[in-house]
Amino acid sequence: MYSTARLDNMDQYDDDTVYMQQEDDWDRDMLLDPAWEKQQRKTFTAWCNSHLRKAGTQIENIEEDFRDGLKLMLLLEVISGERLAKPERGKMRVHKISNVNKALNFIASKGVKLVSIGAEEIVDGNAKMTLGMIWTIILRFAIQDISVEETSAKEGLLLWCQRKTAPYKNVNIQNFHISWKDGLGFCALIHRHRPELIDYGKLRKDDPMTNLNTAFDVAEKYLDIPKMLDAEDIVGTARPDEKAIMTYVSSFYHAFSGAQKAETAANRICKVLAVNQENEQLMEDYEKLASDLLEWIRRTIPWLENRMPENTMQAMQQKLEDFRDYRRLHKPPKVQEKCQLEINFNTLQTKLRLSNRPAFMPSEGKMVSDINNAWGNLEGAEKGYEEWLLNEIRRLERLDHLAEKFRQKAAIHEAWTEGKEEMLQKRDYETATLSEIKALLKKHEAFESDLAAHQDRVEQIAAIAQELNELDYYDSPSVNARCQQICDQWDSLGALTQKRSEALQRTEKLLETIDQLYLEFAKRAAPFNNWMEGAMEDLQDTFIVHTIEEIQGLSTAHEQFKATLPEADKERQAILGIHNEIAKIVQTYHVNITGTNPYTTINPQEVNAKWDKVRQLVPQRDQALIEEHARQQNNERLRRQFANQANVIGPWIQTKMEEIGRISMEMHGTLEDQLTHLRQYEKSIVNYKPKIDQLEGDHQLIQEALIFDNKHTKYTMEHIRVGWEQLLTTIARTINEIENQILTRDAKGISQDQLNEFRASFNHFDRKRTGIMDAEDFKTCLISMGYNLGENEFSRIMSIVDPNRMGIVTFQAFIDFMSRETADTDTADQVMASFKVLAGDKNYILADELRRELPPDQAEYCMARMAPYTGPDAVPGALDYMSFSTALYGESDL
Repeated sequence: MYSTARLDNMDQYDDDTVYMQQEDDWDRDMLLDPAWEKQQRKTFTAWCNSHLRKAGTQIENIEEDFRDGLKLMLLLEVISGERLAKPERGKMRVHKISNVNKALNFIASKGVKLVSIGAEEIVDGNAKMTLGMIWTIILRFAIQDISVEETSAKEGLLLWCQRKTAPYKNVNIQNFHISWKDGLGFCALIHRHRPELIDYGKLRKDDPMTNLNTAFDVAEKYLDIPKMLDAEDIVGTARPDEKAIMTYVSSFYHAFSGAQKAETAANRICKVLAVNQENEQLMEDYEKLASDLLEWIRRTIPWLENRMPENTMQAMQQKLEDFRDYRRLHKPPKVQEKCQLEINFNTLQTKLRLSNRPAFMPSEGKMVSDINNAWGNLEGAEKGYEEWLLNEIRRLERLDHLAEKFRQKAAIHEAWTEGKEEMLQKRDYETATLSEIKALLKKHEAFESDLAAHQDRVEQIAAIAQELNELDYYDSPSVNARCQQICDQWDSLGALTQKRSEALQRTEKLLETIDQLYLEFAKRAAPFNNWMEGAMEDLQDTFIVHTIEEIQGLSTAHEQFKATLPEADKERQAILGIHNEIAKIVQTYHVNITGTNPYTTINPQEVNAKWDKVRQLVPQRDQALIEEHARQQNNERLRRQFANQANVIGPWIQTKMEEIGRISMEMHGTLEDQLTHLRQYEKSIVNYKPKIDQLEGDHQLIQEALIFDNKHTKYTMEHIRVGWEQLLTTIARTINEIENQILTRDAKGISQDQLNEFRASFNHFDRKRTGIMDAEDFKTCLISMGYNLGENEFSRIMSIVDPNRMGIVTFQAFIDFMSRETADTDTADQVMASFKVLAGDKNYILADELRRELPPDQAEYCMARMAPYTGPDAVPGALDYMSFSTALYGESDL
């Protein structure tokens, strides 16, 4: 054994920090083991030459070639990269000692205190001192800086070897001597980093010579590691020299350290590219979902805005049924799509913020706000369409009723006017006797009375026709034509009546007497007959009511009418009494009367027949009113049934909305606890859906019954639907916010206490308790947390937390900003530096280098997006990784 230099601690380092420790001491009184000395000479000489050849020289004899100190100083300059003091060029011993001292002083300046090694011994060619000095240099410049998992120098190098060779069978590295004798350790190191150079499966533990020579030859040929050892020396020595082995193994460590850096750089690039690819896919999914939803809205709104009325109730009822199918079947999935779209947008923005990417700006017209505006237009059109449908149904119902009433009154009037023009145009008065003339005159007076009584009916017919025109009745032309015919005929009757009256008055002087009884009969029979016709018309008139109060009003009016029947019967008896009086006079005085009553066409049989008809219609009217009363009672039951549920569901929805608002503002438990609580809360809300469906069923029954109002509740089905949709959207959005907070916390390493502190600060300055802060509240919050804000700085921060410039700050944006203040994220410079490592410090990178270091899909991703490099040092196929790295963090769409 020979003594070595002892490496002591430098004065400026801590006492408990070992700078470098030598395991064995150099002993001046003992000689080197010949086998070890031979191995050290060969190894140290090869190690020195591996560095000296960079300066264009080498050594042949390690103790002779370093005696003048010149190559020793050159070696130190090469391995340290520093310039030493100018050497002495003289050949005298003093010049050589001076040069060696300069080298030893330089070693000492690097924190190594040399003990027992002097310049004179090196100049004298002392082999063991020279070898000890070279070992000291190797330890300082080749082994000391090795660091693996908080261990360094020899221990770090040993741990590195153990980690790299752990997967290989028959390899167990425990030291730097006998663990390497079979050569498998060297082969395992090479195969681990360059598996294409050695077929490890063909190596045998019992053939160390082949293993060692294979490793030494491959290392020299492909790894630029000189052959520092001889296989025969290692195999032939019971315990190979540890320092020689360490020196040779350290060359492997330094040769492969660059590959480790490249692997780290490649992993960083893979991570960044994976995030970018995922974000791009999320952006494409958002664009497609937004386009589909907007297209559906664009197609649906014109259908809802179509106000082309139908002519029949059946057609309008079909439109209403189509609208119900839209509300039940077509719209709910779109509501879910809209909610999912907002959730996807929020998740994407969170991931972009967590990966230090710019906020996602959808294509023009596809912002969340644009979709909300389009959705608002859809619901506006939807509400207007439903109101229009109901109004149209009411209008058609009213039109059908008016049209039927018009036809009834027109038919009665036409029946009454039939033959009246011919009667008024007769000139019978010209040949009549005086009594006949007087009779004709009285008859005409009775007709005028009858005509005046029918004036109201004609006015009613005209008013109904006018109302049908105003309500845009589809068959208005035929109604107008019939009404015009009636009016023209009525004007003609008036003119003819006036003309005949004048003729009769001219002949009145010729008339002497007239039978007063006939006249009295005619005068009393005409209004009574008109009353009976009106009563029959009223009893047969159809009615439309919407409330039980209205049917009760009709029933009351009908009872009042029935109360007048006894008086009417007395009048009938009186009129019949007049006729009986006439018969009695004729019989008594034998008056010769031919024909019927000259003053009226009404006869007792007609009066009795119409009276019997009125008595027959009364019980029919009773039955119709009873049936309608039962229908209105059923409608009232439906109203109360709907109101009872709506008055419970409406406040329940409002209470749940308020509870969700409180949950999102309060801080009870961890985010996972809050998320679990919210999901349970969501489940309880979803379980309430059957009650909503039951209410929908009751609402459909109400609409089928044509019930248009409900005084028992302030809630409509539209209110319940909107509230339910808002409740589902709010709970889903709140869950998404908690999930995004968990994403932020996990990605940024934020503790639960920090999140609670952020929530407490946010709640304190959320003065309106709306879950958002306006710009002034946010600025006050930042100042309270110690930020010194100028206008420019605050504008910069607002551009981060409010990229859409809405003037508000959500809690998620607040957490993202606060977490960004302390979290470390990938940057464009870091990615650029990683690419530079893969490129071997070049300003460009080649496709082959990308394929070698990155997975195939990500290598192709980079090559498809990297522009050709155009710098002065460009070569064919060179790619510009710098602009690509900048684009990753400057634009979301490469």
